[in-house]
Amino acid sequence: MSVAFAYGRDGRRLALLSISLIALLAIEGPAHAEGPSWKTETKVAERGDTKTDAAQGTGWKTETKVAQKAAPPAPAEKAEDKPVVSDKRAVTPNATVNLLNLLAEKGVITREQANELIPQVDNDEFVVREALKDAATKADDAAKAATAAASAAAPPGSRRVSYVPESVKRELRDEVRNEVMTKAKNEGWASPGAYPEWASRIKFSGDIRGRFEGQFFPSGYNATGQLLDFNAINTGSPYDLSNANLYGPPYLNTTQDRERFRLRARLAMDADLSEGFTAGIRMATGSDSSPVSTNQTLGASGGNFSKYSMWLDRAYLKYDTRAADAAYGSFGAMRGTDAVVSLGRFDNPFWSPTDLVWHKDLGFDGLAIQTKRELRPGFTSFAAAGAFPIFNTALDFASDQTVKTASQDKYLLGAQLGFKWQMRPEFAWTLGASYFDFENVQGRLSSLCDVTITKSCDTDSLRPSFAQKGNTYTALRNVYLDPLQTNPSNPQYFGLASAYRPLVAATRLDFGNFHPVHVLLDGEFVWNSAFDKSVFTHVYNNYDANTGTYNGGSMGWLARLTVGHQDLKAFGDWNAHIGYKYLESDATVDAFVDSDFGLGGTNLKGYFVGGNFALSKNVYATARWLSANAIAGAPYAVDVLQVDLNAKF
Repeated sequence: MSVAFAYGRDGRRLALLSISLIALLAIEGPAHAEGPSWKTETKVAERGDTKTDAAQGTGWKTETKVAQKAAPPAPAEKAEDKPVVSDKRAVTPNATVNLLNLLAEKGVITREQANELIPQVDNDEFVVREALKDAATKADDAAKAATAAASAAAPPGSRRVSYVPESVKRELRDEVRNEVMTKAKNEGWASPGAYPEWASRIKFSGDIRGRFEGQFFPSGYNATGQLLDFNAINTGSPYDLSNANLYGPPYLNTTQDRERFRLRARLAMDADLSEGFTAGIRMATGSDSSPVSTNQTLGASGGNFSKYSMWLDRAYLKYDTRAADAAYGSFGAMRGTDAVVSLGRFDNPFWSPTDLVWHKDLGFDGLAIQTKRELRPGFTSFAAAGAFPIFNTALDFASDQTVKTASQDKYLLGAQLGFKWQMRPEFAWTLGASYFDFENVQGRLSSLCDVTITKSCDTDSLRPSFAQKGNTYTALRNVYLDPLQTNPSNPQYFGLASAYRPLVAATRLDFGNFHPVHVLLDGEFVWNSAFDKSVFTHVYNNYDANTGTYNGGSMGWLARLTVGHQDLKAFGDWNAHIGYKYLESDATVDAFVDSDFGLGGTNLKGYFVGGNFALSKNVYATARWLSANAIAGAPYAVDVLQVDLNAKF
């Protein structure tokens, strides 16, 4: 048979079909080396400059003649013809796809290789087709617009024939093709198997931790019936202090050993919004809404394999000048300063090497700004500040009264200054100083409150909405006690006896002489500058049971030595630590400190030791032993063992 092709500028198709024929001949040639052969005659004419060539685009004219292949002898008829399902690929309008299928059938390439190339051919054909379609449309629109403009300018009765030069059409076609290709690449619609551009800016991560925890109380040492559970009272119904109440208040366990298995699971999504903006969300498990624990105790929350809750643990919007194109470029003194502004619920914005004041997983709600600036090579200063609401008065408080109570919102304000000095490649020193002000957290006595006619007193909202243990408490209600009753009811809520404005100093020395093994020395000190026990009128804890004198305090410190790999990246990586902690009752608000040492809270002292060992790049094991004793008040001691298996992704 004879096939002739004549193409213009689109020589790509000619080359593609020529290669197809050559590949076909290469396939058939070896297969029939000893049988009938193909006879091929190819003629290539001189490049023409005729008018027809100009109309179709100057090109090459190729004529190929292929002789008919002799028909093979017909096979003998079989006794029975069984139906056979063909495994050949269906013929498509795309010659290149058909060629790839043929090459795969002949064994020149594998079916997997053909399947990988076919989507690319389809994508290219789709893009070219869309580009040509848009080019034709825009060319027609341009011709119509030119005709309309010329007609409007021509004298009445005249006719005008529009002519768009071939070069203009070619430029317009190329322009539209480039535009379509760029759009296809950015939006990902040219490649059906590829993710769109916006999906590449979203990152998912998470971690899972399983834990065994044992709590061991020394026999015969701890006091019984003296450690009140103020959090249980303040988050429930008020406790009646009158003699008419035959039931005792809720107490903390101080004598019976406990063990539990716990699970923590967290899933986070971070999105790059471009030009320095990012957003993030993290969900986490938790037995309750505690701000210092995302642990879910197995068998709790209903038991009997009940489902567990997931909580919104992080939700924030950030702006990072380091990722912006021209951040502070015209602000003189701000040039060279990196800044991050956070809004929502996010990680602790203040540098803190230990958990003396802030639990390591605590989320901060509000607004914060962090900055850093390299003042000279190796010496970088940093600063942070923020405002964080920690309690918002209910809109209808008090709900059972016609006259509402003024708002008693609580806020945390904080600021920090510090520096990191990389003195030598193997030695660095970091130092930070912070000041915090917990506004409106101190309890105060209410106005005279008759609980026989109202359920709420005007200072009820000053009670902590969450607490661990350790802080000093005082009564909030000034309850009217009817003198005509023998034992009038006295239902009470309890508030913090002290104000809290802690000053914090923290430091870290990093010795990298044995890199990748490092030696870290961490230290942190806290002092509550607002503590004044002389204003305490009547407190319900932290006093000596023998003498009756108050012995709470306002200071705390922690020292820790860590040796090992800073990052656990491969099997065998490890680190170990040992430290001592001393935190008096009112050095800071007990709600936000570590929840593991002494089972959480302040008014604790003791040592801790632990280590981590990597089982793989993303899995590691942890073991810790924490031994704590009470500093003030009733005797209390507890040892805690924790064994964890951690996985991250």
